[in-house]
Amino acid sequence: MSAVSKTHLVLIPSYNPGPKVLATVRSALAQWAPVWVVVDGSTDGSAEALQALAATEAGLRVIVLPENRGKGSAVLEGITLAAAEGFTHALTMDSDGQHPADLIPAFMAASLAQPTHMVLGKPVFDADAPALRVNGRKVSNGWANLETLWMGIGDSLYGFRVYPIQPLIRIMRANHFMRRFDFDPEAVVRLCWAGVRPLNIDAPVRYFRADEGGVSHFKYLRDNTLLTWMHTRLFIGFVLRLPLLILRRLS
Repeated sequence: MSAVSKTHLVLIPSYNPGPKVLATVRSALAQWAPVWVVVDGSTDGSAEALQALAATEAGLRVIVLPENRGKGSAVLEGITLAAAEGFTHALTMDSDGQHPADLIPAFMAASLAQPTHMVLGKPVFDADAPALRVNGRKVSNGWANLETLWMGIGDSLYGFRVYPIQPLIRIMRANHFMRRFDFDPEAVVRLCWAGVRPLNIDAPVRYFRADEGGVSHFKYLRDNTLLTWMHTRLFIGFVLRLPLLILRRLS
């Protein structure tokens, strides 16, 4: 286990993650401490397995929510507790093994060097990545860049990223959205609006097949409907903020 940071932690929201969760958490602990896992009402026994692991790993903390609230809600729970304990930044990553734990130190170093920025992973897909997912995200990325006047969002959906905690808490407390699958893209757009600039770093992503232990909670119709509604309200917000955004881009 690495030396324990007093400012930056790894935060892993987790909902019925499948068998790869323990390996994911161990990989994160091998690179950084502390690692916090927010179990978002899981019913697959992963909460108990993670708590057993935490009993043997000093750098691991497991927070169990009684019911499923959504990824954004789990992140908000984690960063609120983290802020109360003096942490300033959180690196979020998925619990299913898709994200590259070995890049945690590089992302944290980038954040430490430019703490006012958010550090965004820009996904590098392998040959097995589902074409529907790869091509579909281009639509969300196009909207996110329009809504921020091309401030430099490399990818709006990739959840491997470092957030400055206080700006994110202020934004989430100011509205009732960003609580489920819409969290990742709306967070980066609203943080850009708040003046938090993105810093992009390439990072591989791997989609595991079911026979490899992969689990996906993505529902094509439900989640694309949620994203459509999200970008509709963000576009309205963009129009209302357009003069300010233009001035900021010109300064």
